[in-house]
Amino acid sequence: MDEKLSRLKSTIQKYHSAVIAFSGGVDSTFLASVAGEALEKRVLLVTASSSTYPPSELEAAEALAAAMGLSHRVIVSGETEIPAFTDNPPDRCYYCKRELFSKIVKIAASEGYAAAFDGSNADDMHDYRPGRKALAELGIVSPLCEAGLTKEEIRVFSGKRGLPTADKPSYACLASRFPYGEKITAEKLRRVGDAESALCNLGFRQLRVRSHGDCARVEIPPAELDTAWKKRAEIGAACRKAGFVYVSLDVEGYRTGAMNEALGL
Repeated sequence: MDEKLSRLKSTIQKYHSAVIAFSGGVDSTFLASVAGEALEKRVLLVTASSSTYPPSELEAAEALAAAMGLSHRVIVSGETEIPAFTDNPPDRCYYCKRELFSKIVKIAASEGYAAAFDGSNADDMHDYRPGRKALAELGIVSPLCEAGLTKEEIRVFSGKRGLPTADKPSYACLASRFPYGEKITAEKLRRVGDAESALCNLGFRQLRVRSHGDCARVEIPPAELDTAWKKRAEIGAACRKAGFVYVSLDVEGYRTGAMNEALGL
């Protein structure tokens, strides 16, 4: 792991400055922390404001950037105005990443930053990630991936650095809650976001509310399914209040990329 950390710093130091796509999640926060030191704070963190990104996450990203003492900017990402995205094809993520990172690349070029970084890690290479194509097309550098750092290793290093994201639950944009082919709208995104926020208030940290038309399919970690069953009335009420008609509890529990199962991946 120490060798990987050295490799990460070496990769970052190839560039005298960088713009970093910053969500405030585990990966991008660790990358920002290391890059801030390696490049002596010659970095700009850029967070996209979008209906696919809950306000609470944006607020957390702003607070993290301030705590690290790094320059931070919020931009508007317009993926929900792109039909190829809202129609929700299997390569939906490509159009989202293309939209966001095109803006980040323009910022880097116009303001004299040497590179644009993203927080992809080594585990992402083994998952279905159509957005990686857009990153490659735009010349985005993925230092964590190049260093071979996995999510678990990043959590360990984050803990050693005292970063509050070390044990933060994994998060993905709200668009990942819909089956491919189901059109994504601002109202549907709001409904999912409200439902997940309400379930967090019930004490669940890692969860997903998958939207299947009027039905919410709730994924809770398998170890917490007994607790979820005991709280099924509260879960149902929370999801219906958000706008769903029917509520189901997925017996297989939470897992990443559940919507990709329909693709046979």
